[in-house]
Amino acid sequence: MQLGVLILPEFPWATAQALWRRAEALGFEHAWTYDHLAWRSFRDTTWFAAIPTLTAAAMVTRRIRLGTLVASPNFRHPVPFAKELVALDDISGGRFTLGLGAGSSSWDATILGQAAWSPEERAGRFAEFVKLLDQVLREPAASYQGHYYTANEARTYPGCIQQPRLPFAIAATGRQGMRLAATYGQIWVTNGDRTREGIMDAKQGAQVVREQIARLEEVCGQVGRDPASLRRLVLSGPRLDGGLESVEAFQDTVGRYAEAGVTDFVVHWPRPDQPYAADPAIFERIFSQ
Repeated sequence: MQLGVLILPEFPWATAQALWRRAEALGFEHAWTYDHLAWRSFRDTTWFAAIPTLTAAAMVTRRIRLGTLVASPNFRHPVPFAKELVALDDISGGRFTLGLGAGSSSWDATILGQAAWSPEERAGRFAEFVKLLDQVLREPAASYQGHYYTANEARTYPGCIQQPRLPFAIAATGRQGMRLAATYGQIWVTNGDRTREGIMDAKQGAQVVREQIARLEEVCGQVGRDPASLRRLVLSGPRLDGGLESVEAFQDTVGRYAEAGVTDFVVHWPRPDQPYAADPAIFERIFSQ
């Protein structure tokens, strides 16, 4: 099991850089941040952009992989976004993973002045978004004519350090999204069951994820993908308990998800209050083992 941590972009860099350095020193394999323009209770408080934050994090770390959990089409177009990703892949020395999701109908969906998309349009846009990003990041001159997105000889020279392109971590719990993950992804991402209220404990959460993985493997078979070639990442916190109350609880939590077929488990950096409140001293004990 590879362990990762998600650090909210809520601190000025003079403070935040120490967290990213500490994440690497604690031995995390990967570190992530959210990619939103505005998010929940942070809408009227400090919230920095994801790509500059990850670029800065790349400059103060050497080993740890960095990524978005997750970027979405809500306020991005694949072509200019691809240019930013190529630059970040270069600056990080090939340590960047692009987490992608369909997005939601929250503030990011309407912040540019448009009405929130229907579920059908959101799914359609996400499919084209992933397909065009894949094409632009792979090809020296990419042209594309879709229903939602268009590109005319889009160039991303010199291309990604990671070839044939930087890896995609695609968040999906439905079969349509899982098909995208099986077709384009190197990692599949889940944070639990969006239809259920509250945070599930490790036993409940691992069972839900086990069922999702079974569906994912079916989809992989349909598209001719070896399921073993796709990593399975669980983001705890929003819907799944991370087990951060003690060393023993965390070990039990990770063990249950490993048995369910999960390869990567991500927790949130501890905060003094919600969301993601946790005791920093216990967090240090858990990950200093």
